[in-house]
Amino acid sequence: MSPTTDASQVPLTSAEVAVFSNKTNSSEITAATASTSTQDASGGQPTAAASAAAELASTKIKLLGALRSFPDFPIPGIQFIDILPLFQDVSIHLALLRALELQVLESGVKPNVIVGLDARGFLFGPSLALRLNAGFVPVRKQGKMPGPCVTAAYEKEYGTDYFQMQEGAIKPGQTVLVVDDIIATGGSAAAAGDLVKKLGGDLVGYLFILEIPFLKGREKLGGISTTTLLETDG
Repeated sequence: MSPTTDASQVPLTSAEVAVFSNKTNSSEITAATASTSTQDASGGQPTAAASAAAELASTKIKLLGALRSFPDFPIPGIQFIDILPLFQDVSIHLALLRALELQVLESGVKPNVIVGLDARGFLFGPSLALRLNAGFVPVRKQGKMPGPCVTAAYEKEYGTDYFQMQEGAIKPGQTVLVVDDIIATGGSAAAAGDLVKKLGGDLVGYLFILEIPFLKGREKLGGISTTTLLETDG
């Protein structure tokens, strides 16, 4: 079934994802394989970058194979992709963390702080931060954290909501990567970026596991480098 791409028909929730296929980016895999093959053909060993690219591409295939698909949910025509199986098996969970780590290292910018969005950014943000020798800072809904906080508003499908971060959680000048499970309309991610800037952090990028491309959430992120781990067609 071909899912609808009419944004007005999609009742978005904060963290659930409806995407339209589970195909990885074939050009990415081809490029990584070709790079490694070129090194082998010349009689030398693959470069570290080529090996990492090949590992990342193959790990993405493994992760995509672990996702579950539910047709016609939450409405007819939508193919719902469930990311929770990525955390249910130890080897798949480790593969996810390795892929996220490789994706960050590929960018060439190592963050001092990982910021995770409430709530699914908490599932992998702290573990990724440990792998990158970075700190972890949560962004939560208004009223959920003690002490002085900075606040940013964002628009949801049914009104305005607010994110908060504790004052002093990010030091001025620290490089920050914002992570979440999915980018849909981009409003919540943009609000998290605003909080980082209010605290004086240097927002170097956004990283998501999945994306709903036709909602064009990237357009709200102010041109900041934005990466989706598992590319999909939609």
